[in-house]
Amino acid sequence: MKISDGCDNRCTYCAIPLIRGGYSSRPFDDIVAECEELAAGGVTEITLIAQDTSRYGCDMGDGHYQLPELLEAVSAIEGVHWVRVLYCYPDSTEDRLLDTIQRLPKVAPYLDLPLQHIDDDLLRRMNRRGSADWIKSRIAECRKRGIILRTTMIVGFPGETDEQFQTLLDFVKEARFDRLGAFTYSAEEGTAAAKMPDQIDEAVKNERLDQLMMLQQGISMEVNEARIGTRCEVLVDGFDEESGRFYGRSLLEAPESDGCIWLNADRELVPGEYVQVEITGADAYDLEGTMME
Repeated sequence: MKISDGCDNRCTYCAIPLIRGGYSSRPFDDIVAECEELAAGGVTEITLIAQDTSRYGCDMGDGHYQLPELLEAVSAIEGVHWVRVLYCYPDSTEDRLLDTIQRLPKVAPYLDLPLQHIDDDLLRRMNRRGSADWIKSRIAECRKRGIILRTTMIVGFPGETDEQFQTLLDFVKEARFDRLGAFTYSAEEGTAAAKMPDQIDEAVKNERLDQLMMLQQGISMEVNEARIGTRCEVLVDGFDEESGRFYGRSLLEAPESDGCIWLNADRELVPGEYVQVEITGADAYDLEGTMME
């Protein structure tokens, strides 16, 4: 469910504000009405997205962020079982939002918080708000509330030194993100970063990407293994013909971007149903679970 269009963040590597213009929130009542219509049609999971979801409402009314109120309204809709929030910008992810996520049982305790880097100099060159210390404090606030964190990083941004890349690796080791995606910097036409000196060689970018993802693979494996023996509710997504098994997701796996839970069941499952599962196995990306009656 897209709740806004455009973006007011002027990250030097991104062309979206040039293409789509400034941030424009959809009317609150329109979003709620569309969610009600979807729920009436049998949709049970609503994912709220935007270029900067946490900034929702900044251009309406008194200018304060209204995502907490929107989460309250959507989670109160009859038939809605789960609500997710993706693509939050760190500086607008306020404590009030975190408290709302923690308090509402239908809202996934999960945030996609793209950070892009942790080196202060590179953050300034990217025109990203917030320092490394401030970002770490926001992560700590999320962790205090038991919120699962997914992030995205850019490697090979113009001028990124070996030392700055090592700073990123050290940060990822320390932060231990539950999920992490990364990509190599790619120049977008019309952006400030495309004109910056010290563009990084593609081979160096790819080598750095491999190092980062290898590090995260080990972290993800440990995170997933820690879930073995726990129980959770799983939404059945479908059936895989090759393996002959059903698969699904819990509140802690976002659709499309995260792995799945492979299900062992003694009956035919129906995509769209919710079942109770005990996690029995794990790898770096997926989990395995047995359905409990």
